[in-house]
Amino acid sequence: MFKNSVLTTIICAIGWIPLLAQQGLNKLDPAMEHKIDSVLNMMTLREKVGQMNQYSGGFEVTGTPSDLDTKAKIEKLKNGELGSMLNVLGAKNTREYQELVMNNSRMKIPLLFGYDVIHGYRTITPVPLGETASWDLKLIEESAALAAKESAAAGLHWTFAPMIDVSRDARWGRIMEGAGEDPYLVAMAGVARIKGLQGDDLADEATIAACAKHFAGYGFAEAGRDYNTVNVGDSELHNAILYPFKKANEAGVATFMNSFNELDGIPSTGNEYLQRKILKGKWGFKGFIVSDWASIAEMITHGFVANSDEAAQKAAIAGSDMDMEGHIYEASLEKLVKSKKVDEGIVDDAVRRILRVKFALGLFDNPYKYSDEKREKQVLLADENLAKAREIARKSIVLLKNEGSILPLKKDIGSIAVIGPLADDKDSPIGNWRAQGESNSAVSVLEGVQAAVSKKTKINHAKGADLGMGVRTFLKPLQINTTDTSGFDKAVDAAKNSDVVVMVLGEDAFQTGEGRSQTDVKLRGVQQELLDAVAGVNDNIVLVLMNGRPLDIVKPSNMSRAVVETWFLGSEAGNAIADVLFGDYNPSGKLPVSFPRAVGQEPLYYNQKTTGRPSNPSDVTYSAYTDLQRDAFYPFGFGLSYTTFAYSEISLSAPSFNKGGNITASVEVTNTGNTTGREVVQLYIHDQVASRTRPVRELRDFSLVDLKPGETKTVQFEIDEETLEFYTANKTWEAEPGEFKLFIGTNSVDTRETSFTLN
Repeated sequence: MFKNSVLTTIICAIGWIPLLAQQGLNKLDPAMEHKIDSVLNMMTLREKVGQMNQYSGGFEVTGTPSDLDTKAKIEKLKNGELGSMLNVLGAKNTREYQELVMNNSRMKIPLLFGYDVIHGYRTITPVPLGETASWDLKLIEESAALAAKESAAAGLHWTFAPMIDVSRDARWGRIMEGAGEDPYLVAMAGVARIKGLQGDDLADEATIAACAKHFAGYGFAEAGRDYNTVNVGDSELHNAILYPFKKANEAGVATFMNSFNELDGIPSTGNEYLQRKILKGKWGFKGFIVSDWASIAEMITHGFVANSDEAAQKAAIAGSDMDMEGHIYEASLEKLVKSKKVDEGIVDDAVRRILRVKFALGLFDNPYKYSDEKREKQVLLADENLAKAREIARKSIVLLKNEGSILPLKKDIGSIAVIGPLADDKDSPIGNWRAQGESNSAVSVLEGVQAAVSKKTKINHAKGADLGMGVRTFLKPLQINTTDTSGFDKAVDAAKNSDVVVMVLGEDAFQTGEGRSQTDVKLRGVQQELLDAVAGVNDNIVLVLMNGRPLDIVKPSNMSRAVVETWFLGSEAGNAIADVLFGDYNPSGKLPVSFPRAVGQEPLYYNQKTTGRPSNPSDVTYSAYTDLQRDAFYPFGFGLSYTTFAYSEISLSAPSFNKGGNITASVEVTNTGNTTGREVVQLYIHDQVASRTRPVRELRDFSLVDLKPGETKTVQFEIDEETLEFYTANKTWEAEPGEFKLFIGTNSVDTRETSFTLN
């Protein structure tokens, strides 16, 4: 046990009792709570406020500081006036910061180190949107556990993930960071990621605290423009936006992060209804809420408060517990308490929540448990991590088209052209929000193809064109190439002299992510022109898409015999793509988002309402467009396989059930092809008459089934009140009696249908 602390007497007297395994922070241990209260009672007001502050790293804590700002920050660390830091990385660095606090501060309360670990730390897995296309919750959990293991080995305690914003607008760049357009799938993927990050016990040295973000409404920004205003009604707020957060809380997530946007005229950071009444009140959340970067200070820019004092007052009262890089609490909160404008009980509640997470992580037992340089060297980029990354990546790939079964390609094919600006790109597959993924470290598509084919296969590679020009970084997006076509001739020659063309097009890694909203979602730059030129000499085109958002690919798809959606797959991207192209893995992914026919359809999502005029599309007054179909080009839940599946009619165990009961829906699924494959069997419902109008269909369950050629399996789903519940006009979550339609099928469009009654 850690010694030399003013807390040692307390800890020794009470005894170290960890939180119960598999409880997250949902069930509190009275002994632990007594310990937290004992610590809190010894703290001064300034020390309490200090726990509510978070700084970003980037300054040296050893040696002589060279500027006044750094000196001031180091003094705050020594005085115990800082609760957390972000962007301090590595076992050595985190130990140095922690030692500064533990060796100098009066209370010796350990620092909490956080970082944006979104889809891997050093070993990079697919971007969350892509990974969700696997629909494999166990795999998603394993991916998060891998990220946690590497992060914890590098000295981190906490990640600002998962993002569980429901995202329906392809223009919004941050759609890549979430799990798509459906509240149920977003919730299930989010819970899987929370379980993977936090494990059964936060005190385990291979786990870190998760953060459900952004609370709330961030993915509904008007016009798909990041940070923009959000206006939604009560039904949409609860049934679509808040549902995944409700499930995250039930899963025991340690922290929440509020969002930049305003919601119905109130910035989320200062929204008492969201944070205090719903999350901490009705839902009983026991962890703490951190602001997004400077979002407390940004309430001034919103025009919601006039100055820092008002910002601190509003945020604290609303329930924001920790100020990320806003410097508002440290400037104003102490004097607000002393002047009675903020009750000290509010500060105590925030600090108690922060201490609770630190105790749960085992930091009071050993502040340096995560700062082990030997473990760091052993864990980062280990062979088994890369093997797992490859498995996750290939299961995230979605086959959208396969005309004439051109795929899988034979490994002994005579010649193959690998063309496109992303064909030999080793950086874009890492994606945005790449944590400590090294630049240009991914396996490229070209490398994957080279490793997969036989020695006699001739590979003709030509980039054709650059996607962009100049240097691009997280803070500086790519300048798209719209003029340089000088490489087209070489690409055309490669296509002419090849049996098949693997055309690798899409987006640069930094075209999606925070602050990367676009008004157009077609292939950017000269990519379509390049495809036109290649298609003019070879019609055996396999289009490999690399992107972080749904794209308008109507024309490219129609020009290609096969379309493979690969997202940004991470470290092992090229190998995983080759696994699918050459049949070492039969693709099983399904779209977690709808792909539009045109950007003018956005926001586009499958679970829309019927409106008052949903029928008779020949009439002008039909709810549609006069210039285009209104449905998706590739719908939610869609994805092909190298085999085919047949569904029987749905069988119900009973035509109705009473509240408190349930029925079972069964369907037989048969592999009617010649290849073993995996099918994602999807269940949707439609509440036909309700106190609030309901979507035309809503995903409510799904099951993954592996089938050999000719094999049939019965897939069963239990339907109970929870399956049918929603946030009703009574302002509560409940299932209303009535008639329901039930759909089971291979995607949100191609389904079998029946009906039942809840009495």
